[in-house]
Amino acid sequence: MSERETMEYDVVVVGAGPAGLSFAIRLKQLQPDTSICVIEKASTIGAQILSGAVIEPQPLDALLPGWRDNPPPICVPATDDEFWLLSKTGGRKLPVPPGMNNHGNFIVSLGAMCAWLAPQAEALGVDVFPGFAAADTIYNDDGSVAGVRIGDMGVAKDGSHKPGYTQGIDIKARVTVLAEGARGSLTKQLIKRFGLDADSDPQGYSIGIKELWQVPAGRVTPGKIVHSVGWPADSRTYGGSFLYHLDGDRIALGYVSGLDYTDPNYQPWEAFQQWKNHPMVKPLLEGGSILSAGARAIVTGGYQSLPKVEMPGALLIGDTAGLLNVPKIKGTHQAIRSGMLAAEHLVPHDLKPAGFDAKLRGSEVMAELKKVRNIKPGFKKGLWFGMVNAAWETAVGGASPWTLKNKADWSMLHKLGQQEEPKRDYVQRDLPPRDRLAAVYFAATEHDEDQPVHLQVADTSVCVTKCAEEYGNPCTRFCPANVYEIVDDEAGKRLQINAANCVHCKTCDIKDPYQIINWVTPEGGSGPNYQNL
Repeated sequence: MSERETMEYDVVVVGAGPAGLSFAIRLKQLQPDTSICVIEKASTIGAQILSGAVIEPQPLDALLPGWRDNPPPICVPATDDEFWLLSKTGGRKLPVPPGMNNHGNFIVSLGAMCAWLAPQAEALGVDVFPGFAAADTIYNDDGSVAGVRIGDMGVAKDGSHKPGYTQGIDIKARVTVLAEGARGSLTKQLIKRFGLDADSDPQGYSIGIKELWQVPAGRVTPGKIVHSVGWPADSRTYGGSFLYHLDGDRIALGYVSGLDYTDPNYQPWEAFQQWKNHPMVKPLLEGGSILSAGARAIVTGGYQSLPKVEMPGALLIGDTAGLLNVPKIKGTHQAIRSGMLAAEHLVPHDLKPAGFDAKLRGSEVMAELKKVRNIKPGFKKGLWFGMVNAAWETAVGGASPWTLKNKADWSMLHKLGQQEEPKRDYVQRDLPPRDRLAAVYFAATEHDEDQPVHLQVADTSVCVTKCAEEYGNPCTRFCPANVYEIVDDEAGKRLQINAANCVHCKTCDIKDPYQIINWVTPEGGSGPNYQNL
């Protein structure tokens, strides 16, 4: 085997999301002679970023003071807030919770915002490389992180090398910054290797499924923000929607399902489609068309699930650390803040991560998470308890003397028949898309079919025996892209993995009740190509 090619930098950043790019920009502002590269697995910057997204602008004001003179391509000032409680046939407006008051905020496409941030990083001398998937971490002799290994290109499904094979390079750096977003694949390895979660609760997640619609003229009120709770989630399932009015007769809408749900028959994608056909939503969309669609895990464990964010040679920032504020449904301002904080920590400490964990925990990033730490866990006891608890926690500013615990999402799933589940009405409605495969089309996801399957199932015999019997194969229901199918043909019953459909949401890695699915990066440039999500 030939010697691997190596590139050396002072800093390598994994992930060109808001955290990674803000970190790179801030570090260059403070220490222009530091060499930095940002690698991104998507084919272009922003192509795999999916978020609501309403942002609080203060961290961006601090990072790029003149940004409002040259804003991202989608940037609509928030105007009105509404909060709905839905029943199956109607609903009513409730007072807007204080954390959801968006006065002064902006509705953006986070993908478009990252595509706008990247050239600003490059103008400062940062090397930004899209289409490069960090497949592995490399280590120094003393066990500290030495950088990352880019995945090989041109490997066939059977592991043989195709004609265009190129060996992945090693990018070595004095410090590696993980900014991979929710459930980062390298972060997952490093948390285990360095025991970073020894003193924290298991991390919690939701799945957010989003569509961007073009609707007939006259229906959109640019800047209007609507959130809902209630139907189609039952009172035991954490779920809610967002509906953001953009410019150009466009609406960004989506549905978030907590992955701590208990019913093995629950289907997040179908719940979203039901919600779209609700009488308070459907009239907005009828006669419109979908421009883009996708799905992504959201990290929702909060304060008590934050792992240690430093290790020898590396640190964690943004959503990969788990900094999203759940009641606000916002993580971008936290991602930008944590990126800036990491840069400000590394400069006086000769690019050494030691001490960053304490700095982050002593910062406003963590103070914000501490105040709301009990709100999401309260919903584990049901919608009504959750709402009363949220009102209490808000009233006392999070000063309760207790901290509610988080359990791993996969452990919350009940076995079939273990509890009486509500009857779910997942029938086809009028609005597109017709099914999950049609939705995958709007994600513009592309994978070379002849590459190793990046969804590694440790023991597929479990799927057709134990899992079928105990849970009824929930992977066929929780995956929004029809990746997992149980096929019964002449070869017998087996799991079929349609890896080319994958939109990289990571739900399978999180919710599989046996924890035998491991999501690893496919070839660089593979995956969804979101437009303005």
